[in-house]
Amino acid sequence: MIKVGVVGGTGYTGVELLRLLAAHPQAALQVITSRADAGTPVSQMFPSLRGYVDLAFTHPDDAKLEQCDLVFFATPHGIAMQQTRALLDAGVKVVDLSADFRLRDIAAWEKWYGMSHTSPDLVAEAVYGLPEVNREQIKTARLVANPGCYPTAVQLGFIPLLEAGVIATDSLIADAKSGVSGAGRKAEMNSLFAEASDSFKAYGVKGHRHLPEIRQGLAKVRGTEVGLTFVPHLTPMIRGIHATLYGRLTQDVDLQALFEQRYANEFFVDVMPPGSLPETRSVRGANHCRIAVHRPQGGDTVVVLSVIDNLVKGAAGQAVQNMNIMFGLPEVTALNNVPLLP
Repeated sequence: MIKVGVVGGTGYTGVELLRLLAAHPQAALQVITSRADAGTPVSQMFPSLRGYVDLAFTHPDDAKLEQCDLVFFATPHGIAMQQTRALLDAGVKVVDLSADFRLRDIAAWEKWYGMSHTSPDLVAEAVYGLPEVNREQIKTARLVANPGCYPTAVQLGFIPLLEAGVIATDSLIADAKSGVSGAGRKAEMNSLFAEASDSFKAYGVKGHRHLPEIRQGLAKVRGTEVGLTFVPHLTPMIRGIHATLYGRLTQDVDLQALFEQRYANEFFVDVMPPGSLPETRSVRGANHCRIAVHRPQGGDTVVVLSVIDNLVKGAAGQAVQNMNIMFGLPEVTALNNVPLLP
């Protein structure tokens, strides 16, 4: 059994991680930390976990995380980078669901996240945890930087086109929408029911923290810098991301075949039949990304539709997928559940 610790188990990502780990046949939850709720039974805060998680939250100072085989950080940025080194030195593997180790450019990270990075050397070691690209590196990694939710949906949609070199790289557009759970489990005016329900708006138009992460991933795939316009939107739903991606084709290609061949062996990426319009509810609660590719009016614009559950393939599910790879388990372990409908 893999002895697992979770740092920050009270947010939406944290409880989603606990839900998946509770059903994992090879994972044994050892400790779940919370500074504010130490001593509170996890199932008291989250009754959905009654009968599945019998632990109480532990104060971080008493957690003994070094006794785990793997620790997940489901925390805001700035925490994992302070604690990861000691865990790695103790032989513990780490999957960080925050942004602390995603960006290779330390100066860019400090600009976008507004603080000094305390472990820049670990950034160089961290493996970016997008299995569909970095599976081999993840297998031997001590530290995995779990991708963000928007970056997962956008990169999976653009990767086949960039790998094949069939679109212009200077004018990519990602028009993406997310449910309110992407903002985290905290009381903020713009995520209150009366504020977010029955409405729709863009945000982060001048720049969003996920923009440099997406650009970094796409540039690595193509081998050159890319020009990307990324505009996120808040939608009145709890879960889900829908990314509508636009690129200009530079040569004729069978787009359907290109995507089907690229993801033929990827269980968690479903290339849908021609003409499909994937819905966020088709991936709710599951680790799948569903993709459809279109060429409107046969012109030179390609439109890719990519949907994920932001809490699963966009966060906790992908983290468990990475854990499975790191420990040599089948990737689908604890993740082959059918999406919820309705």
